[in-house]
Amino acid sequence: MTYQIPMRFAASAAAIAAALTLTAAPAMAGKDNNTLNVAFSAEPEPLDTYKIAGREGLILARHIYDGLLYKDLDTGEIMPALAESWEFTDTLTMEFTLRQGVKFHNGADFTADDVVETLNTVITPEYGTRYSISVDWIESVEKLDDYKVRINMSKPFAGAVEMLADALPMYPHEFFAENGSQGMAATPIGTGPYRLVSQEAGIRYELELFEDHYEGSPKSDASIEKIIVRTMPEMNTQYAELMSGDLDWIWRIPPDQAKQLESRVQIISAPIMRIGYVGFAPLSMDGESPIADKRVRQAIIHATNRGAIVEAFAGGASKVLDTPCNPAQFGCEQDVTSYEYDPEKARALLAEAGFEDGFEMEMVFAAMPRPTAEAVASDLAQVGITLTLNEQQYASGIGQWRSKELPAFFSNWGSYGIGDAVFILSNFFGGGDDDLVQDDELIEWLRIADTASERDVRAENYSLAVNKIVDEAYWMPMYNFNVNYGLSNDLNFTPHPDEFARWWQSDWK
Repeated sequence: MTYQIPMRFAASAAAIAAALTLTAAPAMAGKDNNTLNVAFSAEPEPLDTYKIAGREGLILARHIYDGLLYKDLDTGEIMPALAESWEFTDTLTMEFTLRQGVKFHNGADFTADDVVETLNTVITPEYGTRYSISVDWIESVEKLDDYKVRINMSKPFAGAVEMLADALPMYPHEFFAENGSQGMAATPIGTGPYRLVSQEAGIRYELELFEDHYEGSPKSDASIEKIIVRTMPEMNTQYAELMSGDLDWIWRIPPDQAKQLESRVQIISAPIMRIGYVGFAPLSMDGESPIADKRVRQAIIHATNRGAIVEAFAGGASKVLDTPCNPAQFGCEQDVTSYEYDPEKARALLAEAGFEDGFEMEMVFAAMPRPTAEAVASDLAQVGITLTLNEQQYASGIGQWRSKELPAFFSNWGSYGIGDAVFILSNFFGGGDDDLVQDDELIEWLRIADTASERDVRAENYSLAVNKIVDEAYWMPMYNFNVNYGLSNDLNFTPHPDEFARWWQSDWK
């Protein structure tokens, strides 16, 4: 089956073509004023990093806040940041010597008190950190002296250093203790290379270079003086402003629009860690959904022409996935069962499961384009499955998922941009809130893989887990994502697979 490009996409292409004819030469105001003008389609969430799910808010947060460590994605090296050195004193204990002379944006000195207050607060269930996997490995944090702290781990965790490398930022202890998450979101105060000078939450943000950013920071040497970020839901408006010079940076441009734009602006396409998936929930609806039957899950995968969907809606470097993880991630075994597109086999499996006449099912989708969900529904209709599509915001959708109200959830996952299966498999199959499978074997294999220090032990157990997830058809992996960026012709920008725009590394040509 082939899919037609939806009319609104065609309209976008026509709008771009018109703009190419009518738009005057770019004004290049960004370069002239040393101001980077950015647009997002989705609203950034409130700027408490520990409560953010979407990349938009996290990108802003990483310019405002710093972590103890930092990972250079170009080299893979873990570098000192707020901590100048660290060591494992045993398998469950890490000690950090903190950098001295660091200032927060409000003028407060950075000390051990900030680390202790921040981490001991966000690990509590009451705080409600968005993803428990990011902090549930921390038992407690102790102050050893003004510039030395100890992290006591609740379990061995192979991703601990990765999480501390900018994913767990430090907050000023006095302000945070008094104002909590809401206060940090309303008045973000960090030690990062940029400070927030104004915000209309979800609409407009203005960041300014922080002149007292500490010497030796891996985010040092930023040269762009000001960053203005606006939420602009209409992509056609973004295209027009990019071509007129009123914008310098946009992203997530569909492939067909990128081709239309590339004659006038810079277009960079880059692979990312994010993957699309349809999660099946055998335990949902008291186990009474057809999804509880393995043969039904397998039939759905065979009935979906994932290759055609990728070609029509993703393009570029995106490929159909057989595994519930990104092939670029350590531990993402690729020698697995492959479910080829085969509607006849799908019908046979449905008949074997007692659904020869098909059935009706709801699928919630979030953070995925409607046309891809419609394509899945169209394919399933060919084998007798009537799919009701319910589009929701991610937070609402995942809430229903966790309450076991959904048989199927179509969304995506970015693994925090980290190339290790520890940041995806256990979240969905390790026994936590997002695990609607609760397979004891999977939980144990993932526990071993997540905590072992030996690389071969981790690989072996991840392989066992990945193969079982695939054989039981607990997920329908869709495809890995790529991102098209649209840039001013005067901007130097390097994308990275973790989807975190590092504007502190950008400059003008």
